[in-house]
Parts: sequence; structure tokens; C-alpha cells
Amino acid sequence: MTDDQTHGPAGADAGLLARDRAHDHTAAVERALAALDLDTKVGLLSGQDMWTLPAVPAIGLRSLVMSDGPVGVRGQEWNAEDPSVALPGPTALAATWDPELARRAGHLLAQEARRKGVHVLLAPTVNLHRSPLGGRHFECYSEDPLLTGVIGAGYVRGVQEGGVGATVKHFVGNDAETERLTVDNRIAPRPLRELYLMPFEHLVENARPWAVMTAYNQVNGSTMTEHRALVQGVLRGEWGFDGCNVSDWTAARDTVRALRGGLDVAMPGPPTVYGAPLAEVVRAGEVAESEVDDAVRRVLLLAARTGCLDGVPAAVDPSAVPQGIDGRAVARDLARRGCVLLRNEPVGAARRALPLDVPGLRRVAVIGAAARDARVLGGGSATVFPEAVVSPLEGLRAALPDGVEVTFAAGAEARTRVPSARDGFTLRARYLAADGQLLAETPQVDGKVQAMGRLPRGVTRQNLHAVELTGSYLPQCGGSHTFAVSGTGELRLTVGGAVLFDGRCAPEGGDPFEAFLNPVERRVTAELTAGERTEVTLRFVPGGPELGEGLGGLYFALGHHLPRPDAEERIEEAVRAAAGADVAIVVVATTEEVESEGFDRRDLRLPGRQDELVTRVAAANPHTVVVVNAGAPVELPWREKVPAVLLSWFPGQEAGAALADVLLGAHEPGGRLPTTWPARLADAPVTTVNPTDGRLAYSEGVFIGYRAWQRSAVAPAYPFGHGLGYTDWEYESLDTTPDSVRVRVRNTGDRQGREVIQIYLAPTADAAPDAPERPDRWLAGFAVVEAGPGESAEAEIPLPDRAFAVWGSASEGSAVSGGGAQRSEADDGWRRVKGVYRVEAAHSAEDRRLTAEVTVG
Repeated sequence: MTDDQTHGPAGADAGLLARDRAHDHTAAVERALAALDLDTKVGLLSGQDMWTLPAVPAIGLRSLVMSDGPVGVRGQEWNAEDPSVALPGPTALAATWDPELARRAGHLLAQEARRKGVHVLLAPTVNLHRSPLGGRHFECYSEDPLLTGVIGAGYVRGVQEGGVGATVKHFVGNDAETERLTVDNRIAPRPLRELYLMPFEHLVENARPWAVMTAYNQVNGSTMTEHRALVQGVLRGEWGFDGCNVSDWTAARDTVRALRGGLDVAMPGPPTVYGAPLAEVVRAGEVAESEVDDAVRRVLLLAARTGCLDGVPAAVDPSAVPQGIDGRAVARDLARRGCVLLRNEPVGAARRALPLDVPGLRRVAVIGAAARDARVLGGGSATVFPEAVVSPLEGLRAALPDGVEVTFAAGAEARTRVPSARDGFTLRARYLAADGQLLAETPQVDGKVQAMGRLPRGVTRQNLHAVELTGSYLPQCGGSHTFAVSGTGELRLTVGGAVLFDGRCAPEGGDPFEAFLNPVERRVTAELTAGERTEVTLRFVPGGPELGEGLGGLYFALGHHLPRPDAEERIEEAVRAAAGADVAIVVVATTEEVESEGFDRRDLRLPGRQDELVTRVAAANPHTVVVVNAGAPVELPWREKVPAVLLSWFPGQEAGAALADVLLGAHEPGGRLPTTWPARLADAPVTTVNPTDGRLAYSEGVFIGYRAWQRSAVAPAYPFGHGLGYTDWEYESLDTTPDSVRVRVRNTGDRQGREVIQIYLAPTADAAPDAPERPDRWLAGFAVVEAGPGESAEAEIPLPDRAFAVWGSASEGSAVSGGGAQRSEADDGWRRVKGVYRVEAAHSAEDRRLTAEVTVG
């Protein structure tokens, strides 16, 4: 029998909480506060630049540095000069269903943060997958609030055990990107409490995060940076959150309302609604200085916890901080454990398609542009720049034994945009003043010139007039080469002395972050000769909407495509490669043009002709394995035409090495789906992400994700919790009490395996007559177990009171399930619903193995 890892709504890490409580920083914070005048206080509530708060040497306060996450620590530079370890994306982490792995990830990220001088990591994101169209779902964990909360708590504990503050975001209701800066999400009290607030509540109670970030959007008529009822009333009042509340970048809008609403820090700066404007309203008597003091106390507490206040012990003893962590090893382990094997059928009369029979392989065809150019993370503020990325093609070539021939064919492009200029280019960026004076010059690893907040030394937003990306290109083949320029402003491209583009590119859409991260692209062609070096210069004069005061965003890019056969010829080449191979491995992917911060998805289709590529390759080779490289659900219309489908998510920098481990059987794919995958977008129960007149009604109430699919006449392609391994499990026994369940399972296969035991609660006909409308079943807890061939494993999983509770008064009945009611959240409370429940031990939400009943009085 093996040990289990049990996960339910309760169970905070007692060691971490005890260590944090052992450091009472109250006296030190009060001493520091008493030494500050009003102007210094308000300065501490306002970013001094993109990522930092000001230092106050007089009280021993060092500058507090923040950095984006969640897959890596970028630091203050938005470029590749200081590389970061890139872990698998949050959906991959959630697919492990293992908070201890999330904790390991947090330990590594804290190590990275310390290396880069970062004190606060702006992660994790615990918003829910309300609709599969959410453009930023790759950065969130799950459609289920319990799974989200448990994984998020593991992540926060890991980061903060490393002495670095975690910032839980985006509080609350930031579940889509369309009009995210202004949208008013209308959420009734019951779904707000049972779904969208639940992960934040779990993290506050079980991981004690040192910071929370309030979102851009409104909830029920109040913007979140001013939402007194939810921040002061719920977050701080009911849950006891004692940390710092920082705004999303540029989200703070009003000085008085933000302070009264509970916002501590307005980022970035300067200027912001705090700082000098806050001092003015205090002196005018509009707010009391004591209200400012409350916010400053929380900033000083954050500084003390992270070791930025001299003479005050940090919340974590530096000698106890995990160190010496191998980032590549962690990234590889998380990637393979997060892989979800969606389908694994026999090939003819032979064994199942995976793992591959390596001794029998002579020729392997690796197909798909994403196999060569790995897609390892999502677009937007989650972007980091790893030192190196192992592509699927590289990983397989390195892992397969000598004598196995590996052929590659791109087949179909995933990108709709031209990739950044890289191979064969030698480039540098020259930053110029209006009079042509050279302000700075930096080397470029590729054709992207980007910065957010910090420009090269000697360059400011005031003295910068233009940037020239200049250098040369040595073509390896002749013919018609495609160049692309992108950026908001004036662009002039010169290739070989000829001006190929000279014009202005204007942004599309209303979100300035989208204009920054996904600007308009213009293409031109040039006839080049193989082996003949060509001079290339792209001049950029910025001009367009700023990302906001203080952000200082700069982005433009030079793209390049080699001459290549037309699309049909590329697919035919891939089909020929597949037909002559023992196995065809096709890697399909989304891109940052599809999944990114700043915009939602329009559909769930794979971009380009990738679906056609899979269909035609499968027709040519019955042993076709498809690897899906996406951060959120995509349609898989060919899924029943291939024997194996493996979901790798956004797998981080060790993508190819982890994929080879799984495909070749060195490691079992350990993941289970953290969100339901529809066969078609049209089948998904909740798809609305576009507001009407600035409002988005969460009219589905508590019925999102698998809760909504239970009421649908159409089955999903793959249900919540689904995932196959390389062994089989028999569920032997289920024993229940009103407080916990005990489950025994046996590994009936021939190799070591891992199972995620999922516990669902389902109300029966004997439920209380005053019960509101509820889902058919909901996740109440889970456990990860491992066992060798023939061995059994046992897990005990708690059933806390909350698992049987609903939000709302008994008199409302089923009316509280909707999304339109707008009563005060304070008028209601949690109510335990009595009656008889089925307790289901399951492999997935739709694969329930054992049931029992429990009566709740």
C-alpha cells in the first residue's frame, strides 16, 4: 500500500502558518509608520515606476520589487537579456491535481525571484473557466472552484515558503477579456459566493497570501478597485485577509473611492490616483489621515514579511528557504505529470498506441510546425524568456535510440502571423533622440524589440524619438522571402538598400494591451540570393495609445519567412513522410494570436489547416499519435480517427524532453482534465463573453463547467477529470461517514501507476424540501495515489461542512440559482442543506466507480 495525498477544502499547511504567525510585525510596523509624514506615506501607496514602490532609507525601508508570473519570474525587464525558467502553464499545473507539485513550482519561482531581486510575485491567477472562449484561461487553473483553490494554495505556500510574497489575482469576476477594463459583470450572490469567490476564500484561509490584486472589471455596478463590500466587507472582514491589496496595472480610477474601497497600492506610477492626489484630498479634509495609515500599515507589513524592512525579521527564516533547485528538472517533471492522455486505442490487433514500442521502431515521422517551433507559454503578461527551449522534435531525436530515423515535415502552420526574424539574422537595436543622437544600443536575439516600464539605460519616454532595428541577414536559400513589420506607429523597412515598407500602423480594438501585445502586421516580399548577406533596417517611431501613465510600453517587430512551397504541397510532404513511417507524431497548437491576455477567443478551432493535416496523416498511417499543444480547450474533429491523443497544454521550456518521456514510456502521463472539453463550441453550455451595453450577465448562475454539462442533452468530447494512464485501476471499496470517505483502489496493470481519486456529492430525492436547485453532482475532494503492479492504495478524504452548504436563505428556494438577482451579499449566509447524499468515488465526473450514501442532519 502506498501513501496518498489528500485534498479537500480544508487542510492548511500548519508549518507555514505557524512560522508566519510567529513573527508579529505589529510593533515594527507601528514604529515605522510613526516616523513618516503624510507625503511619504502617500508615496508608499503609489508605484514609483512600472514594478517598484519607493524606498524610505530613514526607516530602513528598501524598495519593494514586483514581477509578473505565473510560469516564471520575468523581473523588471521585458526582454531575453536576463532569461527566466519557464514552467508549464497553470492549466497544466492544475491537470496534475497535485498541490504538492504546485508547491514545488512555488519553491522554484521563489528561488528565481530572489535571484532577480524580486520580492512579490504577481501570481497565481485563480479566476474560473466560466466559458471556453476566455482568452486568458491558460493562465487560470480550472472551471471548478475547489480544484482551483487547492492548486492555488499549494502554489502560494511554495512561493511564500521561499520568502517571496504571492499575489492572488484577479479579485474578482475577471473571467473574460472582452471590455475587461470597464465591463460590469452582473453576478448574483449565490454564484458569486459558491463559485467565483470560493478560490480566493480557500487561499486566504489555507495559504494566507501576503497580497491580492483587484481586477479591472466591475462587479454589480462597482469597479473592483473601489468595491468596499467585497474588499473591506468580505475579503478583510469575513475572511480575515491581513495582506496588501494592489490594483491591476492602471485599474485604479478615483482617489477617494479607491481608498475607501480598500485599495492599498495603485500601480504603476508615477503618477497614479494616489501619491500627490491622495495627499491633496487628505489636506482638504475629504478623507482622514488615519485611513491612509491603514493602507500604509499593510504595505509596511508586506515589506516586513519579504525582508525589505531593516531590523525586522522576515516572515520566513532565510536558512529555511528551499534552495539549490534544478529549474530544468522541475519544469520537465511538471510537464510530464500534467500531460493528459485523452485517447489511447489499439492499433489494429496490436497493443495500444502509447507508449510507443521503442524496440520495434525504425522510422518516426514528426509532423507539424509546432513540433519544430515549440509553443510553450501563453501571450500577455505571463510571457517570460527562457534561456533555451527543447522542442518536441529535439526531444524525440535526443531520446530515441541510434538507428531510429526521425523525419520532419511542417505540414501546416499554426501561426497566422509571420514569425519573428531569428535564424540567419544578426541584429541590434539603436535608440535615437529627435536630433539623431544615439541614446543606447543593445544586441537583439530576434526581431522583437519590446519593453514595459524600463527602457535601456539613458533612454526615457521623453528623450526617445525612434528606434532602429538594424543588422544583416544571410539567406540559406534564394527566392522570394517574406518580411513583416508590426507595431503601433510609423515603420520603415529597408532591405538591401530598397525601402519595402514606409507607413503608419494603427491599432485595432479598444484594449491598449491588445494593441501592444498583438499589433497590426504588414507584409512585403524581397527576392534574395542564397549565401549573399543583405543589410536590413526597420525604423520605428512610436505613436499610438499609451498603455497608461507610467507603463512606458514599447513594442515593434520584424518578422521573416523563408521561401516555401504552397500550403497544399506542405501537407502532401507531411502525408508522404507519415506513410513511410512506423508511427506518425503530429503536434498541433494554438498561438499567441489565439490565446493571450487582452482578447477573448472567437472560436475553438485550431488555426490554419491543422485539422486537415491530422485527418490526412491519419489516413496515410493508422498509427498516428496527435499531441495537442494548447492552454485551453480546442475542437478535435478528428479525435476518433486516430488511436492516441495526448494533451500537453503549454508545457514550458522542457516541452520536448517531457513529451519524449511520456511517448516513449519512461513516465506515465499523469494528468486529468481540470476543465471540460467540448466536441464543438456550439455544444458548450456557457459561451457568452461579449457584454451588452457594458454589462455581462452571469445568467447561468451556478451552472458552469461540468455543472452545466450535466444539464445538457449533448455530451462533451472529454469530461471534467478525464485522463488515461499506462495502467488500469480497480476501485475496491468506499466507506463513508458524514465527515470523510475512505477509498481503496488496486493497480491491476503491469506497471507503476498514478490515480486521481475524485469524490463527488450528489443530492438524492430525499434532500431537504427547501433545498435550492443544485447541480447533479459537484467535486467535494480528491486524492492522488500511486501503486505498483498488483498493489493497492488507500486514501481518506474529508467531507467538510461547506461541501453540503449553499449560499442564501431557505425562503428563496431555487430562485437563488440565477444570475440576475442583485441583493446585498451581507443579507445571506452559508446554509447546510440537510438530507441524503450519494457519495461517488470516480475516475472522472462521468466515470463513477463506487457509490455510497450519507445522511446529513
